Amino acid sequence: MKKIVISTFGSFGDVHPYVAIALELKRRGHRPVIATSEIYREKTDALGLEIHPVPPDLPGYDRPEEVTRMIAELVDTKKGPERVFTQFINPHLRGMYDALLEATRDADLIVTHVLSLAGPPLVEKTGIKWVSSVLAPISMFSNYDPPVFPQMPWLYRVLKLHPSVSRAAMRVGRLKLDQMAAPVYKLRAELGLKRGGNPMLEGQHSPLRVLALFSSAIAKPQPDWPPQTRVTGFCFYDRRDRPGDEERLDPALLKFLDAGEPPVVFTLGSSAIYIAEDFYRESLGAARASGARALLLTGEPWNRPADLPEWAAAFDYAPYGALLPRARAIVHQGGIGTTAQGLRAGIPSLIVPFSHDQFDNGSRVARVGAGRVLPRAKYGAASAAKELSALLSEASYTTRAAAIGEQIRSENGASAAADAIEEILIPT
Repeated sequence: MKKIVISTFGSFGDVHPYVAIALELKRRGHRPVIATSEIYREKTDALGLEIHPVPPDLPGYDRPEEVTRMIAELVDTKKGPERVFTQFINPHLRGMYDALLEATRDADLIVTHVLSLAGPPLVEKTGIKWVSSVLAPISMFSNYDPPVFPQMPWLYRVLKLHPSVSRAAMRVGRLKLDQMAAPVYKLRAELGLKRGGNPMLEGQHSPLRVLALFSSAIAKPQPDWPPQTRVTGFCFYDRRDRPGDEERLDPALLKFLDAGEPPVVFTLGSSAIYIAEDFYRESLGAARASGARALLLTGEPWNRPADLPEWAAAFDYAPYGALLPRARAIVHQGGIGTTAQGLRAGIPSLIVPFSHDQFDNGSRVARVGAGRVLPRAKYGAASAAKELSALLSEASYTTRAAAIGEQIRSENGASAAADAIEEILIPT
């Protein structure tokens, strides 16, 4: 048995893949410890997993006003990605480092998430074995497969012209990223370490193994990826784990599904639900105009429209793995977790990105022919109905989504990730 510390930070989309990996490692007889915010103790306790609290702590769902304020700042299209570092990571770097030092004191290996900026300095200082990971293709920052940035989605058309164009743009971007990384460089100096690579670029990657925790269906290895990268496939876990949540679909939801043709599911994941504004009301109008039944996953009761027609239903939550195979299509924000679930179900997606990796994820789904993208600023009943009608009427979307779903269902990301971790733990 080996003790493996898994360091992550963020929303369900940042935690659930590592829960899946931890459960697989535990099944194999190891001792996984998830080092993350205290709010996830409810989840880990329910699953019999260990948690080691790491700052910053985040407000829980029982403090909705604080969560809404935080999400509004962090999911802002232009400033959100920078604020994640300047407001939530950098001010807590020393506390993160100290907490991870305690968590790994008797550990055999650490697995890091892209926001675990205190992880690489700790590895250099202690010598613990290290496997790094990325959840979405954008984190690879390839010049051969350039990302779509939320601040400037139009730039992708320029970057894709040639890798040399992308390299030139990245040299400019690195200046900004180095400014954002200044607190990391300061911590490294305090620890007696050299400055090292940028912790958001090459400095995030372990020299032993990099886990790309997504499917090759949306991103294939590129010449400038670290050669030690292993593409595992998506790692799935989708229970909310609040007290009273059922493992299966709600009987009322099952009744709605059984009452007619498969619905279009409208959801905003676990974060954007707090800044939904008119999304669900406009979604009802889009479903009406496109002739589809609508199932709204609203996250919180205040997002639920009043007086739903008989062809629509609304629930706070439902596990995607059980629900989406019974859906006709899904409309969502494009987080990598929701994107993966839609692809696994083999249904087409209409992606309405807010920020972060969502623009890039949406672009990739559209490029493989499994969906379409509609910017959040343009989302309304009429515009969404137009996109939905195309998505539902053009057979190519359904055919392509079904083929990709078959591929993803044949992958086992958690098992492949555990294999790769054991190869580092127990080399042959």
